[in-house]
Amino acid sequence: MGEINVLILSAGRRVELVNCFQKAAKTLNIKSAIVAADCSDTAAALYLADKACKLPRISEPNYIEAIIGTCLIENVALIVPTIDSDLILLAENRERIEECTGAKVLISDKEVIRICRDKINTQLFLESNDFQIPRMYSVQDINSGNFAFPLFIKPKSGSSSIDTFKVTNMSELENSLNVVEDPIIQDYMEGDEYTIDVFLGFDSNIITVVPRLRIATRSGEISKGKIIKDREIIDEVTKVMKILKPIGHITVQVMKTEKGIEFIEINPRFGGGAPMSIQSGADSCENLFRLLLGEKLEYNEDYRDNLTFIRFDRSICLDEDMNPINY
Repeated sequence: MGEINVLILSAGRRVELVNCFQKAAKTLNIKSAIVAADCSDTAAALYLADKACKLPRISEPNYIEAIIGTCLIENVALIVPTIDSDLILLAENRERIEECTGAKVLISDKEVIRICRDKINTQLFLESNDFQIPRMYSVQDINSGNFAFPLFIKPKSGSSSIDTFKVTNMSELENSLNVVEDPIIQDYMEGDEYTIDVFLGFDSNIITVVPRLRIATRSGEISKGKIIKDREIIDEVTKVMKILKPIGHITVQVMKTEKGIEFIEINPRFGGGAPMSIQSGADSCENLFRLLLGEKLEYNEDYRDNLTFIRFDRSICLDEDMNPINY
């Protein structure tokens, strides 16, 4: 394979991810253009990628056709989704996109996406496979008083911690249920929260599992984190991945509590904090290039432990013609 171009969908603020792919290509001495795509011409990643393109909104009927057209124009070898609302549509259209373009879509099977995108399905999957997850309450449980505070309310298909609430009394519970659409009601967990970056090959073989302690978050995304090679977490998440069998970069959230490892959710895509694990040495971007080159990768833990990451914002200045101004 000569040129390995990568299309990052809904690139938005994913400048770090763009940079990680660029760095991986340079490290491997691969000719590659990282193409950032977004529906907004003011998405920051467009101005720091090698190439940029504007795509329709995901909800528009020509979205898949636009992806196919972009792949053909830019000779794309790999398509990388970054937001939840893309996943089901891409899973449903994966075969068509790959047949039309020859590009690989970094998306798990439809059944995996169905389990992960609906938090009730996630709950049932984890419970049926004997993994710990906070108890989920039905409306009947609530009406009968068969529960105890505190509780946690979240939407069944939500993301970025939007409309998530800890409730400690009936008034807060009623108010939250009026706000949250299609709510899930669970026991509230106390403990240390971890995000785990998992990378699996296209045949679902596990390559890396990297736990990150969530020190601080902003709008549901990690802003400060620490790499911790916690064996209990690594082993438990590995068990889940062997049953679920996703592909690519997967983001798992757990809480380490007095009960052990309790699962929160599984996101089958690059999370916002993925560059932390990548920079620690578990380089999913480099791994993807290697897989596309036909290399066989084995499980490893060759990443640095006890690294702390602190994220920050950066501004891009555009002139009157929307060209970036370098200082």
